[in-house]
Amino acid sequence: MSWSGGYVTDLEYTYGFYRELAPSLQSLALLWSRAGAPSPSGKLAYCELGCGHGMSANILAAANPGIEFFATDFNPGQVAFARELAASTQLANMHFFEDSFAEFAERKDLPEFDIISLHGIYSWIKAEYRENICEIIRRRLKPGGIVYISYNCLPGWAAAAPMRHLLYLHGKTSGGPTGTRVGPALDFAAKVEASGSRYFQSVPGLKQRLEKLHGQNRNYVAHEYMNDAWQLLYFSDVAAELSEAKLGFAASAALLDAIDVINLTKEQKALLGGIADPVLRETTRDYIINQQFRRDLFVKGRVPARSDVFETELVDLPFVLTVPLDDLNLTIKGALGGANASEGVYRPIAEIIAEGPRSARQIVTDARGSKIKLQEIMQALYILTGAEQAHPCLPPEGADARRASTDRFNQVILERAPHFSELRYMASPVTGSGHPVDRMAQLFLAGRAPNTDPKHFAEQALARRGERLVVDGKPVTDSAVHEAEMAKRVRAFEAKQLPLLKRLGIA
Repeated sequence: MSWSGGYVTDLEYTYGFYRELAPSLQSLALLWSRAGAPSPSGKLAYCELGCGHGMSANILAAANPGIEFFATDFNPGQVAFARELAASTQLANMHFFEDSFAEFAERKDLPEFDIISLHGIYSWIKAEYRENICEIIRRRLKPGGIVYISYNCLPGWAAAAPMRHLLYLHGKTSGGPTGTRVGPALDFAAKVEASGSRYFQSVPGLKQRLEKLHGQNRNYVAHEYMNDAWQLLYFSDVAAELSEAKLGFAASAALLDAIDVINLTKEQKALLGGIADPVLRETTRDYIINQQFRRDLFVKGRVPARSDVFETELVDLPFVLTVPLDDLNLTIKGALGGANASEGVYRPIAEIIAEGPRSARQIVTDARGSKIKLQEIMQALYILTGAEQAHPCLPPEGADARRASTDRFNQVILERAPHFSELRYMASPVTGSGHPVDRMAQLFLAGRAPNTDPKHFAEQALARRGERLVVDGKPVTDSAVHEAEMAKRVRAFEAKQLPLLKRLGIA
């Protein structure tokens, strides 16, 4: 078999950022579960396995200049891009390698790692490569170190797995570059469904899932569905494999999984509470909620944190609102559906952290939060973070160095925005993480330079590439309408997005 090992390499992966990789978010998840965790602001060594284009690694390196980052990917094109971006943004703490997992495991020039992360890798590689990953963890993870790992899992994928096999088999039979196989494979599956297939009829929601795939990024669909290696795993399988590297499960990095009221009925909670074995309990929970994708944190030698340390650290941990206040959504979604959070609790907390980073201790001394119990504030901050509307912040110490680093990184992203629309995340020195910033917002930001008008800058950038604004799925062809729409978007950006980007230290 070729160097790709059956993994899709003739089609680029997306340029995404995954917030669960951020040390600050991982630390919060472990803190909430009472598991010991490395300080996200400490002198750490961080490793990402299978880093793709390196967007997550580069953003995290920019936002956490005190941490040394190491990342590897076997695709030379992706590593070349990652290295070039790191060099352009002067990230001296970022080190990329073009190694297979087996090669990386044999390297003698690596430190012991405090954190090893891998996102979107474990389910899409052969068993021998999973063994290589476990060997890297066994050799290189410090005692007390953490591993973040995500993977497709059973039982949630059981119903849709045959559809994936149909798509894969059609693509394999058709041959040719992977990018040319996706559309025809989706069309073929649609024809099978339309023929009255009893399989599609017997699985609720499967037709809608197939229809949704038609509208998704083709590169993502190819990497998700077209790999030769595609393995569904139970949580118990992953726990057993990682136990060989002396790891034990600590917490879910999908924060809302820890909130029972939106995921479990009283009967289900009681059932799980009666299961002593942690692996059986977690696997049973997957059956209860029909889990299909897990984001897990494992620890090498877990030492439960003392309750007094937990309370002290969490009560003093600052959070910031990461959405415009007008867009705050208090319908929190879990396995049981949507639950409405208390307006009287969550609204004043959101108003306070919309003004800048605030801890629970600071919120309770604010007149708007003084009538809310401290425990309610801490839970609300955690839930807002899980709902991707807030984020824990790094301490003030080192803020100037972080801002200098992220300013360099973000400036390069803005310089590329007129020519390259794929880099849709920027680095926040406040959260130590990445934040989504779409291309138009990037153009407006770049257009705020001295002697530059954001509207004119964005119009010129689009015109040079023969592009137009899109409204209701269609390009705007009328010049007057186009100009009015551009002016409208600039006003909306300045009213909503710009204050948020300033709050996050991006603007």
